[in-house]
Amino acid sequence: MSGPQAEAICTIDPYQRLAIVANQDGTITRLNINDKFPNVPAKQDLDDDNTVLTKDITLNSNTKTWVRIFLPRKALDQNASSATKLPLIVYYHGGGFIFLSASSSANHDFCYKLAEYLPAVIVSVGYRLAPENRLPAAYDNGVEAFNWLKTTDEKWVHEFADLSNVYLAGSSAGGNLAYHVGLRVSLEVLDCDPLKIQGLILQFPFFGGSQRTGSEKRLVNDEYFPLSISDLLWELALPIGSDRDHEYCNPMVANDGSRAKLFDEIKRLGWRVLVKCVHGDPMIDRQMEFAEMLKNRGIQVVEHYSEGYHGIGYLDPTQPESVFYAIKEFLKNC
Repeated sequence: MSGPQAEAICTIDPYQRLAIVANQDGTITRLNINDKFPNVPAKQDLDDDNTVLTKDITLNSNTKTWVRIFLPRKALDQNASSATKLPLIVYYHGGGFIFLSASSSANHDFCYKLAEYLPAVIVSVGYRLAPENRLPAAYDNGVEAFNWLKTTDEKWVHEFADLSNVYLAGSSAGGNLAYHVGLRVSLEVLDCDPLKIQGLILQFPFFGGSQRTGSEKRLVNDEYFPLSISDLLWELALPIGSDRDHEYCNPMVANDGSRAKLFDEIKRLGWRVLVKCVHGDPMIDRQMEFAEMLKNRGIQVVEHYSEGYHGIGYLDPTQPESVFYAIKEFLKNC
């Protein structure tokens, strides 16, 4: 075979690469993810040398959803007045909707360093995973965590976070999640008091579609995120019977009617959207098209491009600061 179709053939076995086994009941067995990304316990002991304190709070014992709060330690040494309160970032972790949690080392370390660098109070959400809980379960949990923040009396939130300076953020699948949670919440903004969202922070958001893009064809056998893995993740995460042109996966569909109303709300609210991309990501063409679509809808979009591969902020410990800088500049201008 020759021509464009040949470029879209991936030779990498996604099950082997992800180290998962499909079970007959529709679940999967994750073979070594805890070895690769072990869970990190929360620590709020002031006797330790931690520059960021962390604590876990259960949201819903039935669904086993929870949040991990990251508080820069130096906030405790300041007078908790409106002038010194920190931005509040609601963060949704990556992992293709099927892996990891808020306590997994990659996500914990990222939020820990980000909270220290900005500084900011970060609430990282432990949402339900697919395929055991297919989408929109993760979106439901994302909204649940946001709603919890509206009513909680949690000291770290009320004493140290500026509830008028809130951002929804996420990386990869978490970027997709932050976007969809934002769409939902935009219609409920009148009920969001005292929280006021200023924008969305989407780091290499995970999107897809049935039609292959140029970057997907070019990077079909990408070392870090080959096309076969992307396809399998969507197969496991989307509602059964859906294809990759479902609105959860492809943001370019269903942009009329009710979806147009959501974009109008985001525009009216004045939210800004940071789309952080890397040139080595097979999804970069989709992310650029997504950013252009938002701009065409009149939404304020900040695009930030750098070299690297999908997931670089997690997988390369030398890289997060460049990501953090883009986020810090974005917050400064909101």
